[in-house]
Amino acid sequence: MNDPLADHLLPLARKYLWWMPPDEAVTMPDRVVAQVMNLGDYDDVLLITSVVGEAALCRVLQQAEIGQFSPKSWAYWHYRLGLAAPDHVPPMPTRTVA
Repeated sequence: MNDPLADHLLPLARKYLWWMPPDEAVTMPDRVVAQVMNLGDYDDVLLITSVVGEAALCRVLQQAEIGQFSPKSWAYWHYRLGLAAPDHVPPMPTRTVA
């Protein structure tokens, strides 16, 4: 692999996107980042933060798809990244029925 970002994401993709081949998962870096943000252990969260930076974490959170984050992770990351004041976490993404 010649992409340095993909090189960092590959072991995380193996661990957190177990349902798809890692080489395919790293072609969707935001998905890998979201999975680590939602399910990652402390060391993996530190790694992803150092690899992509907090601005990318903010972008991933703000563009999250329905079901990518648990309520606990959603609140944590909004507070951790300074995107929400106490007791003012934005609502999670939801489906609307037309």
